[in-house]
Amino acid sequence: MGLCQNEEKRVCIIGLDGVPFDLLFKFTVSGVMPGMRKLVEKGHLYRMKASLPEVSSVSWTSFMTGTNPGSHGIFGFTDFRQRSYQIRFPNFLDVKAPTLFDQLGDMGLRSIVINQPSTYPARKIEGALVSGFVAVDLAKAVYPPSHLAAFQEMAYQIDVDTLKVRHDIDFLWKELDSTLEARRRAFRYFWDQEWNLFELVVTGTDRLHHYLWNAHGNPEHPAHSRFIEYYQKIDSLIVQIANEFEKLTGGIQGLFLLSDHGFTGTVQEIYLNRWLEEAKYLKFDTSPPQQLADIAPGTRVFALDPNRIYLNLKGKFPRGVVDKGDAQLLKEEIASALRGLEYQGQKVVREVFDTEEIYSGPHVRKGPDLIVLANRGFDMKASIQKQAIFGMSDLEGMHTWDDAFLWTPNECKADPVISDVMTMLMEHFE
Repeated sequence: MGLCQNEEKRVCIIGLDGVPFDLLFKFTVSGVMPGMRKLVEKGHLYRMKASLPEVSSVSWTSFMTGTNPGSHGIFGFTDFRQRSYQIRFPNFLDVKAPTLFDQLGDMGLRSIVINQPSTYPARKIEGALVSGFVAVDLAKAVYPPSHLAAFQEMAYQIDVDTLKVRHDIDFLWKELDSTLEARRRAFRYFWDQEWNLFELVVTGTDRLHHYLWNAHGNPEHPAHSRFIEYYQKIDSLIVQIANEFEKLTGGIQGLFLLSDHGFTGTVQEIYLNRWLEEAKYLKFDTSPPQQLADIAPGTRVFALDPNRIYLNLKGKFPRGVVDKGDAQLLKEEIASALRGLEYQGQKVVREVFDTEEIYSGPHVRKGPDLIVLANRGFDMKASIQKQAIFGMSDLEGMHTWDDAFLWTPNECKADPVISDVMTMLMEHFE
C-alpha cells in the first residue's frame, strides 16, 4: 500500500441502507449474523434516529454533512423549482453544506466512498467517489474518471432494476446478489489504495425490505430462507471488511456501522394529497390531475412525497394565497386534524413537526412547513391521483424514523441522531 499523509489516522464505515435496529439485533442474537455478533460483543450497538423526513436522500446527506435539511438544503428525493409548482430532482451538486469528505480533503486526508446514496453526479473529492442511488450513468458516477474503465471492466452495477424486480421476485434475488458482488469487487479494487477514510454502503437491504419485508419473520414464507441467506452474505462482507481493517490498523478503533433509517411492515398507505382534498385545503383544475401544477386557484396546502406538507404561501409559490401572518394558525389547524386521523380505530399519525422548530440554518424556509410522522405501519405518500385516503401498493415494507442503528467501538451519547455521526468520525482525525 502506498503512503498517505497521516496514514495512521483511519476510519472505515459500513453502511446498511434501511436496516432497522430491531432486525439487526434479532439476527445477531439468533446466529444469522455471527460476525456482527462478535462486533456487538466488542463494541456498542445503539438505536439511532434518522432524519425527518426518514428517506435516504435526506438521511445520508445529514450523515455526510453533520447538519439538518435547513443547512444542507436537501428536503427529499424531489423538490420544487424556485417559485414554481414544477418538480425537480436535487442532486449532489445541490448540497449546500460541506461534506465529511470535503473537510477531510481540506486537512490533506483522502476518502474513498463507494455507493453512498445522494452523491450523484460524482464530483471532485480528495480521493475517489463512486456514486450510489439514484445514479443513472456510470460514467457520471465515478470520480476521478481514471477509475471508470476499471469499473466498466468489472461490470459494476449501481442498483437493482427497481421497475423489473417489482414484478419478478426471482429477478430480485439475482439483482441483490449481483449488486452485492459489485460492492465486494469495488472494495477489493480500492482497499489497497491510499486512503484515510473508507466508506462502503449496501443498498440491497433497503430493496429487499420494500418488496419482501414479510418474509423475514415468517419461517413459512416461501422467501424466508433466501431472506436469511442474503443477510448471511451481508454478514460475510462485514466480516471481510472488519478483518481487513483490523489487520491494517491493529484494532477496531475507527470502524463504524450504521443505517440511514429503520423499517417495518406496511399496514396501509395514506395519501396525504387526497386527505387535503377531502379536507378542502387542496383543489385541482383537472380530474384526475397529472401534476401538482394542476392545482386550482384557492388551494392553500399540498404535499410532496413522502410526508412533507407545504403551505401555498404568497411570495414562495406563483399562485400563493396564504399570508405569512396566517401561516402559524393554518399549520396548527392541519396538525391538529392529522393527529385525529384514524384507520379502523387506530391512530395513524404519531406526530406532526413544524419544520421551523426542528430545522435550523439558512434554507429552512425553502423546505416544507410540516413533516407528518406516521405511526408504524402507516406509510405516508403524496400521490395526486388516488381516489381514497387509504390504500395499498405492492410494497410490503416502509421506512421508520427512530429505529436506525449505529455500531461504534466506543460508547457515545444515548439516543444518537444520524447527523451526530460526523462529529464522532472527525474525532478520530483530531
